[in-house]
Amino acid sequence: MHTDKPLIVGIGGTTVAGSSTERALQIALAAAADAGADVRLFGGETLAALPLYTPGIARAENERALVEAVRAASGVIIASPGYHGSVSGLVKNAIDLLEETARDPRPYLADVPVGLIATAYGWQATGSTVAALRSIAHALRGWPTPFAATVNSAQAKLDAEGGCSDPAVVDQLRLVGRQVAAAALRDHAMRAAA
Repeated sequence: MHTDKPLIVGIGGTTVAGSSTERALQIALAAAADAGADVRLFGGETLAALPLYTPGIARAENERALVEAVRAASGVIIASPGYHGSVSGLVKNAIDLLEETARDPRPYLADVPVGLIATAYGWQATGSTVAALRSIAHALRGWPTPFAATVNSAQAKLDAEGGCSDPAVVDQLRLVGRQVAAAALRDHAMRAAA
């Protein structure tokens, strides 16, 4: 589906339905949509259905859908729980699938704004998970946004309606979405003017 709006792709969540990670990602994507972007979510249930990434084999339909969405994306937001101080295997497997873009005219996430969100039951894992996500975004040639959101799920409870027991957390998540959308919209406008 082609529109006049840039596409922001959200990748993240856990195998638990309604996880704080996926809810946090939904809040950021809603802010990107409010800023004028189209959004598409690849949440925990979708990521859990992806086969373990193996290079050089034919891709399943769900793998192709994720890769094609990222190819079309003007921005990406990645949200991971902090498992043992780093990115979860579920999220990392989805990121590994982007190897399929290595020989594209725009490989990986080259020149794409990348918003980052880490959730964990405590502060320590949120910081190390954001650092790992920044490193991954750089390795994929993406541009991590200046602000990354961290959610301590021991203190802040996210609900299915896009709210949180700590309004400051919602503000931070929305800032991530707005920063990705702003960069994508600038790039989209420059390309349209060229």
